[in-house]
Amino acid sequence: MKKRALGNTGIQISEIAFGGVEIGIPYGIGVKSEADMLTEADAIKLLHNALDSGINFFDTARLYGESERIMGKAFSDRRQEAILATKCRHLRDSNGEIPSYAGLNKRVQASLKESLQALRTDYIDLYMVHYADIDLLANEDVLNLFTKLREEGTARAIGVSVYKTEETRQAIQAHVWDAIQLPFNLMDQSQGHYFHDAAQNGIGIIVRSVLMRGMLSDRMPTLHPALKDVETHLAKYRRLLRAGFTHLPQLATKFALAHPEVSAVLVGIDKQAYLEDALNAVKGVYMDDDLLKEAQALAYPDPAFLNLAEWDKNGWL
Repeated sequence: MKKRALGNTGIQISEIAFGGVEIGIPYGIGVKSEADMLTEADAIKLLHNALDSGINFFDTARLYGESERIMGKAFSDRRQEAILATKCRHLRDSNGEIPSYAGLNKRVQASLKESLQALRTDYIDLYMVHYADIDLLANEDVLNLFTKLREEGTARAIGVSVYKTEETRQAIQAHVWDAIQLPFNLMDQSQGHYFHDAAQNGIGIIVRSVLMRGMLSDRMPTLHPALKDVETHLAKYRRLLRAGFTHLPQLATKFALAHPEVSAVLVGIDKQAYLEDALNAVKGVYMDDDLLKEAQALAYPDPAFLNLAEWDKNGWL
């Protein structure tokens, strides 16, 4: 497993990051309840297998149910081998407002304490704002609180998780954050516009949604009728499969990693087979220029429609 720099932090992370949401809460296509999830013992075994296979970067969040606790248990005697990234609880209050400095500090400190206890550690390698919208990114109190955590050493690096391109632009312009976690995949390539700027500012890019919750995979089910155009477009990527790229998840992962500004690609892993798929995806070459250009030309024409959170709200997933 190759390692890449996480921006200018000095932290070297595996190209594949273990996405921990699936081991913590029911998540993804076809996963409706805890009955569809791994047992704790199997999740720990899977985490150990990932670490033994060269994956050293593990992503979780306070809001991912049991994910932090399971990771803490799995890595309690191997903490120095694992790079742990987690995210704070949402910073807005129950009314959707951003609290005052005192309120924000209380919320951040409480969430951080919970994460440290669950992960069985006294520091976080990368501590992130969970869904950093434009107003949070522009809030000086948020910037100061997270900067202080980095200065104190509780967090080795700080970052933000965003959805929209304007949020990525705002995060880069703040000149505070070490890393940005964002959605980027064959379908929605809009965030790629800011990769160069991020790299120029020493910011690591962590790509999530590379498989669009399994839609860019070989196990994609029939989608909701409202997503018929999406389903039709997804089928176009199979024309890119050729020697060295025999599976759609492999193609999707290598597409993201073909961008040198990307520090790691988050892959949701809740089965040994998916771990092996992720490992196989980084073997051999990435993409030559011709294939990369073909893939870039097949971006979905309306990226604004590719909002998985909205699809969830509409009952389309």
